[in-house]
Amino acid sequence: MPIPATEPTRTGAPSQRTRVHRHPERADYSRATVDAILDEALICHVAWVADGEPRVIPTIHARVDDTLYLHGSAKNRTLSAIREGAEICICATIVDGIVLARSAFKSSMNYRSVIVFGRARLVDEPAELAIVARALTDHVAPGRSADARMPTDEEYRQTSILALALEECSAKVRTGPPKDDETDLELPVWAGVVPMSMVPGAPVADDEVPSGTQAPGYATGYRRPGANGG
Repeated sequence: MPIPATEPTRTGAPSQRTRVHRHPERADYSRATVDAILDEALICHVAWVADGEPRVIPTIHARVDDTLYLHGSAKNRTLSAIREGAEICICATIVDGIVLARSAFKSSMNYRSVIVFGRARLVDEPAELAIVARALTDHVAPGRSADARMPTDEEYRQTSILALALEECSAKVRTGPPKDDETDLELPVWAGVVPMSMVPGAPVADDEVPSGTQAPGYATGYRRPGANGG
């Protein structure tokens, strides 16, 4: 659900590198906005430097209070630098609309994005792992953790769960129509916004699902948290 086009709450950037310099009027440093975007975005991208080379990967994430958790394979060698405490940057983005201006230069997108900086720690305590397993499962499909079998000890050993404190983060949001130059307003060109949203299809049951087993409501009525009033 797009954030209303109101003046965002600004309490100041938590650090210089999270300060929005390009279009600072789109900055929102409130944790409420950061949390809402992270909760709705299905995946995030994690960037870091390993052996002097830039790396970036998409991954599943989940937020629990003031901590962002990342999911990956324990055998993924590219994650070793993160597990060892390397600085990372995380980006989550939701596209809400295609903004078609009268000029190509002024065309844009309506979006909500979050940037998080910090050093992640490896989660290895059983109680925290259990909480994160349910959080990650429900992030993908809210309510699913009540039905799905949670990981075994062996499955936890095959997985890397990383935790990052949400201390250095900021959001950037664009809403509204095109902002054409006045000299272009008389051009005979259509301008406006094409709204964008994630639209799930009808659930397709696995062939091995027992006959008569009904698809749960979180599958038939799937929606992202915050989207379309969900």
